[in-house]
Amino acid sequence: MKICKHLYQFFITILTFPTLALLQALVRNYVILTLFFCLNFINVTPAIAANLSSDLLKQPATEITVNLGNAANELKFEPNHLEFVTGKRYNLKLANPSQLKHYFTAKDFADGIWTQKVEAGKVEIKGAIHEVELKPGGEAEWVFVPLKSGSYSLRCPIAGHTEAGMVGEIVISN
Repeated sequence: MKICKHLYQFFITILTFPTLALLQALVRNYVILTLFFCLNFINVTPAIAANLSSDLLKQPATEITVNLGNAANELKFEPNHLEFVTGKRYNLKLANPSQLKHYFTAKDFADGIWTQKVEAGKVEIKGAIHEVELKPGGEAEWVFVPLKSGSYSLRCPIAGHTEAGMVGEIVISN
């Protein structure tokens, strides 16, 4: 019985030692590769980001005009369906030809884009923009690059405007 017990322990030790050594080597190599890739990514990311932003700013912006309402004071966006492609630069020209104040509100859309600037009159606004208010006869330009694909709702949140049909859809595709 003692011999069987010693043989059992001997085989377990012989089988376990190479298995443990192999596992330790795999884990060590995995950690080294992971660190290598992370450091490589960290070193390259600023250069890539600088090139991308530089390239995007050199890219001509595709102009799209949207009217908020119209001269007949109809409560609608013209057009009410907008399509964009991720990674392309756009200049969204917003105009309000009506006699009423309107909003271009699309928060989820705004969260999925990089805004270069919003310009209204002689004022340029930078940073996170979620909606633009246009007074009668007002105009604004929103220069941006879509980053996240999806379908987003557009509306004018002034009481009664959304209910009257001042809604739209924005689609961003890859």
